[in-house]
Amino acid sequence: MLSARRPPSAAGTTPGVIGGGRPAALAVARAGIVNCELCPRLRSYCRRIARDKKAAHREDTYWGRPVPGFGDPDARVLIVGLAPAAHGANRTGRVFTGDGSGDFLMSALHANGFASIPTARRPDDGLVLRDAYILSVVRCAPPDNKPTPDEIASCRVHLTAEISALRRIAVVVALGRIAWDGYLAYLREGEPRAEPGARRQRRALFGHGALVSIGPGEPALLGSYHPSRQNTNTGRLTPGMLNDIFARARRLLADGADV
Repeated sequence: MLSARRPPSAAGTTPGVIGGGRPAALAVARAGIVNCELCPRLRSYCRRIARDKKAAHREDTYWGRPVPGFGDPDARVLIVGLAPAAHGANRTGRVFTGDGSGDFLMSALHANGFASIPTARRPDDGLVLRDAYILSVVRCAPPDNKPTPDEIASCRVHLTAEISALRRIAVVVALGRIAWDGYLAYLREGEPRAEPGARRQRRALFGHGALVSIGPGEPALLGSYHPSRQNTNTGRLTPGMLNDIFARARRLLADGADV
């Protein structure tokens, strides 16, 4: 089980249903995310995209703010992505919602019993995640999908706050190298005095299907290519490959991954 981390102080409200379990801690974390202004470049870009819009979505009201996580507060599977898409989550306000990547991911989650429907089109589409929670290492859409190292580091306070509110995580699925490295950096930051063996695990190399046992009481870490169009359109990541990742996550839970 992950140890408790210090959540950011924040005020305000955020959209979305977070269900039962531990809504107070998640509400504080989510408010801190939505009200964040730590990265001027990202905030300026998101506001510009929300103002100028994409032709296909010119009638939509864009969210245009940092995007909090979404899912089951009692989840045992944590899915870590890169960042909101400019015309996906930056438009809809819900992570992995409103673009092809979201549908690709949700199809795999649905096939393995983690999602109620196989698509993620709108925040009011009725999608419910079961035993899974999705968040990103960066909460604002970055230009060209490339956040800077400083922006990733600045956003880690939000990763820490949300994960601290999710007390039952047993398996972490990292979608892409940046998500993988971001989660390992979060672990290193939280435990700077870890034993040498544990420190090595906190620097493990990313790969599709890579599985790392971080240490006693820590969730298993499972890697997957990110379901970006660059990966799915070229066949680097196929539906079967992503289905296999979440089938493996399901087996890890069944085999007694630490909860």
